[in-house]
Amino acid sequence: MRNAVLAVWQFQNEIAVGDIVYAKRGRREIVGRGEVTSDARFEPDRASFRHVRSVKWTHTGSWEHPGDAATKTLTDITPYRDYLEILEALVTGDVEPGPPVPAVPLPSYDKAAFLSEVYLSETGYDRLHSLLLRKKNVILAGPPGVGKTFAATRLAYSILGVKDPSRIQTVQFHQSYSYEDFMMGYRPTETGGFTLAEGAFYRFCEEARADDDDRPNFFIVDEINRGNISKIFGELLMLIEADKRGQELRLVYKNETFSVPANVHIIGMMNTADRSLAVLDYALRRSFGFFEIPPAFDSAGFSRWQQEAGSPTLDRLITVVVDLNRTITDDPALGQGFAIGHSYLTRPAGTDADDAWLYSVVEDELIPLLDEYWFDEPIKSKEWAGRLRSALA
Repeated sequence: MRNAVLAVWQFQNEIAVGDIVYAKRGRREIVGRGEVTSDARFEPDRASFRHVRSVKWTHTGSWEHPGDAATKTLTDITPYRDYLEILEALVTGDVEPGPPVPAVPLPSYDKAAFLSEVYLSETGYDRLHSLLLRKKNVILAGPPGVGKTFAATRLAYSILGVKDPSRIQTVQFHQSYSYEDFMMGYRPTETGGFTLAEGAFYRFCEEARADDDDRPNFFIVDEINRGNISKIFGELLMLIEADKRGQELRLVYKNETFSVPANVHIIGMMNTADRSLAVLDYALRRSFGFFEIPPAFDSAGFSRWQQEAGSPTLDRLITVVVDLNRTITDDPALGQGFAIGHSYLTRPAGTDADDAWLYSVVEDELIPLLDEYWFDEPIKSKEWAGRLRSALA
């Protein structure tokens, strides 16, 4: 039965005098706790909500719900004892809810802020920005160390106009990630049974649906090509397409229809140097726009950071890495997707580009990576390891 039908039935027939009810506003706030004091009755003179029960409210106020509450208007939470204990402690505890904390203005963020932090050209940003708004779904593809995850978050901020993490959610795909994790599925309970649990993307879409249609929300998927795409997305492969937003399909686990709101944007990241990954599903390629992020050693932003660092050792090392990337790109067994990203040689926050840091990057990150790339050509790996070490001398 659909949620609304079930809720009406439970309200009329299953709630009993003496039951405890919690009133919630949306999915993030508890506003009251009370005891049912009457049977269900019909009051035709009320303007709305004519089916009513009387409740003696023992507690009223505002409490932040721990996590997301159930979406259904009326939900029987009796079986979830741990959850009940949390709600009872939250609402009936000795500590009264304090006054609401005044909202702190969010830091503004725009295109200029993006270009100052992400080593991408202005033309590249304009193309990426336009692609995401047009397709609704974008995959940032590139070799390790080009800052795909960092760029995805900053791209979302630049479109929002502010640094608002509440409208961004990040998950990471892996070989065991499934439709049940992403959308919904049955989960075991402490009593030995199973309960239908909502997945990350389902909850995100429902929150975005309740939001203003003009306010974009961003769902970021790290390592999107590590998961079984058909298994994870299921019917969503069609629903996420830009021209299918708002179109409804019946869900596998629930007797309800579902659509992906137009204000949801998906940004995926794909590591092009992972040998273990199969070719991407063609349906996924149709649903997403693809944007290549190459190493940015020649970008204006990276050049500015290099000049600010003022390190001759860094300058020599960058020259060697640029030459190394040409060799990797020309190698038929590797190619551009295996190039060394600029993030390896970008100063960590709060530190200087000193020789100790550069030594660690070479010995602990770059040389082991080359050993993996050329595991069947140890002479070539050893040659480039020597050149990298020589740049530190």
